[in-house]
Amino acid sequence: MQQMMIFQSPWGWMGVADSSKGIHAIVLPKRSKRAVESELSAQSHVPVQPGESARLEAARRQLLDYLAGKRDTFDVPLDLSYGTMFQRQVWRTLQRVPYGRLRSYQWIAARVGGPHYARAVGNAVGANPLPIMIPCHRIVAHDASLGGFSGGLPMKRKLLSLEGTLTQLLRG
Repeated sequence: MQQMMIFQSPWGWMGVADSSKGIHAIVLPKRSKRAVESELSAQSHVPVQPGESARLEAARRQLLDYLAGKRDTFDVPLDLSYGTMFQRQVWRTLQRVPYGRLRSYQWIAARVGGPHYARAVGNAVGANPLPIMIPCHRIVAHDASLGGFSGGLPMKRKLLSLEGTLTQLLRG
């Protein structure tokens, strides 16, 4: 049985879930605890139950520190095993995009097979189960517009503002 932890952040309710291999799901801030619980259950491929573990607590603390502007990297183990081989390749490439930097879908595509993979990259980025820790919010369209974001564009703007990169897009 996998465990999940739901907690309050200054931005709203959040959740993390882990497996024996690592953190496998993160739910971005939502208005209600119930919404987070529902999304965590939907993301998990087996039943999850509320629980506590050193890994869940470390993930919670690191996410809270990130949202407070006190952390820009993460070191908890991540479980990417629920993705396809291509998705895992895209997610590992996303992890190479540093805090405070933006990259385009084409930049990712060039590193996973070529520019003709841009649409598939967009789909894999949108399927990222570990937002923030795998920084899909740092990926923008080639024309420097925001592109999409599974957590909604207002959340993407907020994350990019936290990292100081939103102004790079607004200059355009």
